[in-house]
Amino acid sequence: MEKHNFVNIKTLNRAELLHLIEMAHEFEKHPNRELLKGKVIATLFYEPSTRTRLSFETAANRLGAKVIGFTDAKASSVSKGETLKDTILMVSNYADAIAMRHYIEGAAQYASEIAPVPIINAGDGAHQHPSQCLLDLYTIYQTQGTLDNLNIFLVGDLKYGRTVHSLIMAMRHFNPTFHFIAPKELAMPLEYKTYCKEHNIKYVEHEDFTPEIIADADILYMTRVQKERFSDLMEYEHVKNVYILRRDMLSMARENMRILHPLPRVNEIAYDVDNDPHAYYIQQAKNGLYAREAIFCHCLGISLEDIRNDKTIIE
Repeated sequence: MEKHNFVNIKTLNRAELLHLIEMAHEFEKHPNRELLKGKVIATLFYEPSTRTRLSFETAANRLGAKVIGFTDAKASSVSKGETLKDTILMVSNYADAIAMRHYIEGAAQYASEIAPVPIINAGDGAHQHPSQCLLDLYTIYQTQGTLDNLNIFLVGDLKYGRTVHSLIMAMRHFNPTFHFIAPKELAMPLEYKTYCKEHNIKYVEHEDFTPEIIADADILYMTRVQKERFSDLMEYEHVKNVYILRRDMLSMARENMRILHPLPRVNEIAYDVDNDPHAYYIQQAKNGLYAREAIFCHCLGISLEDIRNDKTIIE
């Protein structure tokens, strides 16, 4: 069985992304299986996480694997000065795959180059978050019935938001029109706008966040302003409350429009939005389980056909 890393979403083509979405759909129908019985998954989280870590660990458990790892690097030999290289090589002795989150951009790519087992990028700095991207794609497909020709509005922290960076690269295969809504301080970085131009991805930039502007959205993707990415807290205080989505702003929204958010939420979505039929961020988080089950199987050489023919389903 061929094994794969899952480090950078831009290395996957349209067919591979749709294949992973099909795998996630199979796991939504039957999440409890023993496809990974006898396997050990390591989760190495050098940064705090709730949904990503728990959904990775739940995915491993629901597939029959055992989970090892750490949730705080200070509780590991990293606190004694152990290098990332040594940590990865040591953990590779004990695990069949490693899911890691790191604060340094490119850390997962580096780990994949030295590890003898598959590496799964659970977020590296402000760079990429490919597993979140897969669950976002699955959620978009689930709510819209397609990934093609959609109007996707990205709101908030587009400078440091690794989830939106990953989504742009994945959606290049599906002819989207992006709307970037951000203050100048958090605008989409030039490298991603250049990427859009190179791949003929249409985009429009806005600073205003009004019912009229978001009326054409199929997907309204909210993000929090990430305090931990700012070296200047005065700059954070200046932009942290710029965009807040309230229920009365949805009066002109399309019926099919869905509101997504990678979470955690701070105050960028008011609580009165939660019961609106457009709100979908809690279901989106649930989809993280199915997407990450698909990722584990992809990385460990288990095919879609294997999943469909699986006899280990636990009801």
